[in-house]
Amino acid sequence: MSDKQPHPVDPPPVFDRGDPHLASLRPELRKSLGVLDGVAIAASSTAATTSIGIGLGVTAGVVGLHLPAIMLLAFLPVLGIAGAYSRLNKVEPNAGNGYVWVGRSLTPWLGFMVGWVNIVAVVAFLAYTTAVTGSALLQLAGDAGLHRVGGLALDPGSTSQTTAVGIVVLVAVTLTAVTGIRTAARLQAGLLVFEYVVLLGFCGYGIVAGPHDFSLSWFDPFAIPSATALAQGLLLSVFCYWGFESAFSVNEEVRDPRDASRAGITTLFTMLGLFLLGSVAYQRVLSEKELVGHGPEGLAFFGERLASQPWAALPLIALMFSAVASLQAGVIPTARGMFAMSRDRTLGPVWSKVSPRYGTPVIGTLLIGALAVAVAALALVIPRLADMIVATVNAVGIVVALSYALTALAAAVRFRALLREDWWQGVRAVVLPTLSALVLLGLGGYLGWSFYTSTDHFEVSADNGWFLLLTPLAMIASGFVAAAWARWVRRSPYFQTGKGTDADAPRLLATS
Repeated sequence: MSDKQPHPVDPPPVFDRGDPHLASLRPELRKSLGVLDGVAIAASSTAATTSIGIGLGVTAGVVGLHLPAIMLLAFLPVLGIAGAYSRLNKVEPNAGNGYVWVGRSLTPWLGFMVGWVNIVAVVAFLAYTTAVTGSALLQLAGDAGLHRVGGLALDPGSTSQTTAVGIVVLVAVTLTAVTGIRTAARLQAGLLVFEYVVLLGFCGYGIVAGPHDFSLSWFDPFAIPSATALAQGLLLSVFCYWGFESAFSVNEEVRDPRDASRAGITTLFTMLGLFLLGSVAYQRVLSEKELVGHGPEGLAFFGERLASQPWAALPLIALMFSAVASLQAGVIPTARGMFAMSRDRTLGPVWSKVSPRYGTPVIGTLLIGALAVAVAALALVIPRLADMIVATVNAVGIVVALSYALTALAAAVRFRALLREDWWQGVRAVVLPTLSALVLLGLGGYLGWSFYTSTDHFEVSADNGWFLLLTPLAMIASGFVAAAWARWVRRSPYFQTGKGTDADAPRLLATS
């Protein structure tokens, strides 16, 4: 247990070890996750199929036919970030991860900001993925011959229709996530096997049979059109890798904290391989105009170029499975991050209530799903799905880069003594995370400035620079408001010490 005591006027926390509901749970349900479970959750959060199916087209619109180069280049700072996560996790496994580590090593205000921007980024991601899921389902309906329902023509490019269908799926997967990590991990593993078999099969065939000649220039980052395109492409690619750290968000439910680190690193290298395979296959099969022009239907178009029906529908089914899995995988770590913040009283007590039946933060999980539904409804102000995706990905990319950078700096500060004790370990623990953090902060700052100078007026549009800049700034500003409330209204002890609640109190439990 932590040595910090709750504020005297507060009731005892619902997660106290003396809670008879927790005490009555079977001990064999505790700490039931292993490396493969963590890989399944992290890989589903990263959603390689969704990133390949949609993200590559969005990124190609910025960097042209240099997708392999930008994916390789973005991997380097993300690998430095992953090393920071892994080392911090070894010394302090905690469901709050970056929120706890940054608060302890830098300042509680920045620690809270890391926790907050991760929450709002995931909620925005869930809203975007809800629409992607609906689009895939509507495309499948069209392939099956269903083009109208009553008097309504089904349109997989309509934000309103795709969001309505996707919300139904989001509600279903949120209810599934309530029943426990173990159940969710099993579902994720099954979906991932199908997705990766289809991806490997179609991308491998596309590399062999594609009509466009292979070119080494695809791997040349210096051939990217401009510095702005390079910066935006890198942040879009960082967004594609985003999600590997979900393995660390369930590290209080794994048998060994090192399993979470292994799962995160394994997932990251797996994503690199898949992204390189997918980007080369796309550019062998599709022209630059085709890559950019098909947006949310990119993977379906790729499949149709390589096979006839019904085989051409397999990539689209894989995309749907990936979107469904990433919806569930997004809900799970976010609810646990908010659980960690709630037990420090930086968020309200509702987020830390653990179900005596499932051993999970049920109410928090349901509320995350409800927030995502609300944000998905707000996204209807952008009528075209492709425009909504561009706006969301840009905003999330900037705030994720900020979160990663602060976590890496926290690792550098925490392990700085290694520079005097062991030069090589100091380079790995301090220098590399610092360089990765500076790269991401520099990219975010440069891209923000380019958005600001690209226009002289504001409008809700994916090609309006002020809109693209104000969206992530609003996410960050809301975090300072929430932090001030936690500091002076909730009087959270986190802001005095910067330390999160000990991970031993309480244990989240994973049902079998």
